[in-house]
Amino acid sequence: MSSLAQSIFTMPVLPEVGHNDFERAARMLHKRAGIVLGDHKREMAERTLAMRARSMHLDQVQQYLDHLEMNPHSEHWETFVNAFTINHTAFFREHHHFGVLAKFARSRKKPFAVWSCASSTGEEPYSIAMTLRESCPAPDAGVTVLATDIDTRAIAAAKEGMYSLERAKPVPEEYLRKYFQRGTGRRAGMVRVKPLLRDMIQFDVLNLLASDWPVNQKFDAIFCRNTMIYFDKATQTKILERFATVMKPGGLLFVGHSENFTYLTKAFQLQGQTVYVAC
Repeated sequence: MSSLAQSIFTMPVLPEVGHNDFERAARMLHKRAGIVLGDHKREMAERTLAMRARSMHLDQVQQYLDHLEMNPHSEHWETFVNAFTINHTAFFREHHHFGVLAKFARSRKKPFAVWSCASSTGEEPYSIAMTLRESCPAPDAGVTVLATDIDTRAIAAAKEGMYSLERAKPVPEEYLRKYFQRGTGRRAGMVRVKPLLRDMIQFDVLNLLASDWPVNQKFDAIFCRNTMIYFDKATQTKILERFATVMKPGGLLFVGHSENFTYLTKAFQLQGQTVYVAC
């Protein structure tokens, strides 16, 4: 028998996926994280669920879901949610937002605080921090960024602040020299954020659907871009109205290019292209 044939016959069989496992998992994910798992993702989701069940040495996906439901504080909830989060991001994505932020920051009094509430692997909060360092006088005092995400792996990567030169392409060359260290040896082709930028940012894991947000300050601006599209309208409205409670008067909310919340709440008023102001 060829080595290829042997590898096929020795591949571990994935646990059984039941008829209703996808729908059950979708309900659980929505309840836990607010994420709507569309039917078009069924095949991907069922394979993901089967792989998670196999990692726990279970024979059926149903057993995996039973474990989660019976153990709300299980460590396996973390990997369950992580498996369905999407971490598509880039430095200075939707570039016009950073021009608006720079102008706004110059017009506000300190302390000046920004919350990147779906910060993924860090490109967004580091772009915010660079913008603030360039636009605020004496940015080392009274200028802060809170960066949160539900995905624990993404937050760990964001804290590390290491990226390939390819991913750092959108960063202006001047900023690369000022705010990043270039890797050498084994890390050639990589860059790492310098401490003067990382020290402006507090990273934390946060679920926007949690009953309590571990936030003890008011924000001048909140970035919540391309995140609400994964929530239903009721969840979007709830989160928007909670944002309003942690914003300073006249604060700005930055959203994604495909998101429109004009008719969901009176807490925010559209000010410009995908920028809302707190009423």
